[in-house]
Amino acid sequence: IYDLASKCSVLLAKDFVHNAFTVILSEETSNSRSLYVEMNQTGITIHPRLKISKMFSFTEENCQVLDKSLEKNTTNSRRETTKIEVSNQKGVSLSCDFQYDLCTVTLAGWHHGISAGLFGTNDNEAGNEWMLPNGSFTDNVQEFTQSWQVNKCNLVPKKEKPCPITGKQTICKVFFEEPHSLLR
Repeated sequence: IYDLASKCSVLLAKDFVHNAFTVILSEETSNSRSLYVEMNQTGITIHPRLKISKMFSFTEENCQVLDKSLEKNTTNSRRETTKIEVSNQKGVSLSCDFQYDLCTVTLAGWHHGISAGLFGTNDNEAGNEWMLPNGSFTDNVQEFTQSWQVNKCNLVPKKEKPCPITGKQTICKVFFEEPHSLLR
């Protein structure tokens, strides 16, 4: 367990072999954090404090926010009142319980040793958990966390295209995301 004093977005875990998943802890402008998860050409942004999530597709012809479930059968999403679960057929699942502010990432056995980030190397070897992106190792927490920062403290997911905002989304944003809203 370590405390992230940094106000930067950091890579928690990424499959560097098959690119099956990416999990980033994103720093928002309003001093809150969100999780950005990418699986199967689908991006998921989860705001645990706000108890909301947004899913979007990266396909060129289908740029849209997906609320409840995905049309593709390669990524599954389930949303309950206090919990959201996202998984794919490659054995990756992410679950956030808003009641306890707890999010977990679970990887199937065939992801053994092919991921890296602040969550470590996922190979059951305690000696190499603090690996830096360049393959070297450290025992310094600050060096370790800073090495996994994303885009110099300004995360903009590479593949995300700006989608047209609908009237419903604008109203929801005003009610639930704006800093001055009582419903936030």
